[in-house]
Amino acid sequence: MASNMKKKTERIQANKDMRPRAVAKYIRISPYKVRRALDLIRGKSVAEAIAILENLTGCGAEPTLKVLMSAVANAEHNRDMSRDDLYVAACYADGGTSLKRMQPVSKGRGHAILKRTSHITVILDVMKAEGEI
Repeated sequence: MASNMKKKTERIQANKDMRPRAVAKYIRISPYKVRRALDLIRGKSVAEAIAILENLTGCGAEPTLKVLMSAVANAEHNRDMSRDDLYVAACYADGGTSLKRMQPVSKGRGHAILKRTSHITVILDVMKAEGEI
């Protein structure tokens, strides 16, 4: 039994994605709004993505910029990667828990309001040189 658990742990570690990443959970903004900002930076270099997010007026830009900067810091500090060689390999926003609220309406009834939260993930990777395969 224990040997199977050790093998399973080793197999998981071997398949683990080693790219630098950052995750922000329970951000109080709808994932639909965040995804518009994420679509603009996906596949771009880090410098270009930062410039896009700093000049973006949408409300999803600020938390996305914070997660991107955290991923860059993780890459520089934990993996000794250069900021100039990084690009946004993957980024996505998943829905978190929703805060349930009620809006009172006529005749003693109430309508449900869902205040949505997001889990924002940014994964970076190193750009390949043009001659590499």
